Amino acid sequence: MPSYSPDALRRWPDVESAELFAIDAADRLLLDESAAARADAPEGSLVIVGDSYGALTLGAADAGAAGIRVHQDLLSAERALSANADRAGLAGAFRSLPFGSELLTGARVVLVRLPRALDALDDIAALIAAHADPDVVVFAGGRIKHMTVAMNEVLRRSFGSVDVTHARQKSRVLIARGPLPASDPQPHTRAHEVPGLDEPLTVCAFGGAFAGTSIDIGTRFLLEHLGTPSPVARGDIIDFGCGTGVIAAWLALRNPEATVLATDQSAVAVASASATAAANGIADRVTVVRDLGLASRPDASASFIALNPPFHTGTAVPDGVAEPLFAEAGRVLQPGGELWTVWNSPLQYRGALERLVGRTRQVARNKKFTVTVSTRG
Repeated sequence: MPSYSPDALRRWPDVESAELFAIDAADRLLLDESAAARADAPEGSLVIVGDSYGALTLGAADAGAAGIRVHQDLLSAERALSANADRAGLAGAFRSLPFGSELLTGARVVLVRLPRALDALDDIAALIAAHADPDVVVFAGGRIKHMTVAMNEVLRRSFGSVDVTHARQKSRVLIARGPLPASDPQPHTRAHEVPGLDEPLTVCAFGGAFAGTSIDIGTRFLLEHLGTPSPVARGDIIDFGCGTGVIAAWLALRNPEATVLATDQSAVAVASASATAAANGIADRVTVVRDLGLASRPDASASFIALNPPFHTGTAVPDGVAEPLFAEAGRVLQPGGELWTVWNSPLQYRGALERLVGRTRQVARNKKFTVTVSTRG
């Protein structure tokens, strides 16, 4: 019969290596600090937000909780939780839900892995306060090096009291009680018209989206050199790992006859990219999909892919983060199709691109970034 052990948790389908773990001290502290509250909570009233790989959900389920509601921003995190639950025989103890009222209505205990972005925490706290039970207790924890005093102030906007636990193994938990009335509990986008591009562009972002309403410097460097490649006009265009949808919107605006697919595994990125497309009047030509890699795309089905790949997972910078994305792009490109990529120059991705996609040439390079185009053979 399967049994649960936190030390047996895996990160799959995220990057796995000897120095990366699926549970950390903050997860363990959250479970310990919330143990008494979870034991007293009625069935179905425990909610978990931001569980990385299932440590919080499965730890609570192993302790007897049932009907757990879970929201994870990353699709890879959902898959990891599901796979870990299957191995432990706990698959029936929880259900994954979008970030919204169904997730939090009537919640008595909420466990939150603290996000790095304060606006993301603000959205989470406001939604809990609006929909959870009046007696809800929120346990929000993280690694001390990623926590700031400003997080306490953000929680106080939505809760009457915020207490701080003692630190343990460089981790800490904030405990919030007494939800305050919220005039606008729904997560909302922040919008900003970005200067310095040859096409006027409004960027929208929900709390926690990478780069927010600005354009990160890597994406801007790619756009400076992308131009309007001829393959764009001839077939399907994909903005792979779209974030807030900047590249997808830019391509659609510059190619008014084209349709663009924007994909990302982050729920907040997909919501942000959809809002960006709508704000620029191109929602009818930009389709945004939450996808792990390009799993929803068949082989040899696109002529052009743009990619600004991540080089880290969480705060770690292991080898092999970008290579699965290059392999997916190579699978989906038609013969002669092009992958335009911007990457941190010290990472020297050209060899991997040659191997996984095809002939690769450098388009531009500075001290920070390199832009390449790889052609599928």
